[in-house]
Amino acid sequence: MTTIRVLIADDQVMVRQGFTVLLNAEPGIEVVGQAVDGLDALDKIAELAPDVVLMDVRMPRLDGIEATRRITAPAGATVKVLVLTTFDLDEYVYEALRAGASGFLLKDASAAELAHAVRVVASGDALLAPNITKRLITEFSRVTRTTRAPLKARAGDLTERETEVLSLIAQGLSNGEIAESLVVAEQTVKSHVGRILTKLGLRDRTQAAVFAYETGLVRPAGY
Repeated sequence: MTTIRVLIADDQVMVRQGFTVLLNAEPGIEVVGQAVDGLDALDKIAELAPDVVLMDVRMPRLDGIEATRRITAPAGATVKVLVLTTFDLDEYVYEALRAGASGFLLKDASAAELAHAVRVVASGDALLAPNITKRLITEFSRVTRTTRAPLKARAGDLTERETEVLSLIAQGLSNGEIAESLVVAEQTVKSHVGRILTKLGLRDRTQAAVFAYETGLVRPAGY
């Protein structure tokens, strides 16, 4: 089994040390370094080549949102970013996802939840459900209200099945879970996902999920 290499970026030393202890106790996960802010994280990524970065949002010099944007922007970037936040109502979570983060996790998560989150984003999936909040959905709606029409036009290029798969991605389902839901082979789902990303000009599943919420394709109960 390939070991998942993790970098922890947080300006609080107790958070960094605590997560390091928890993750190093998990099979198949190794914390290869710690960073005290966004700039330090960029340097450590170049030096240590982690697979996943646990990224705090509020840090000095360079915050987690801009650091995430710089990490994920280069063509061919493979590092996954998992945003750490103190509150699930953190107004910056939305911007972090748009910047390229693969999901978010509360800092009071259990060891099992933390390890699961690292494995999920390392595998290429997005960690958006079931912890995504109504506040976050409200932000998707508010910020993109004026841009929804052109986004929907892009979505019109998708087939009915591709639209269905996109909706399930946004709900946080893995390829295996989507395959089970649609009663098709997992390889078929992977093909659909690839075509969705190509047609919409998106980088990964996280961007696909954001797109689905922004266009209103996925709307949680009560919205």
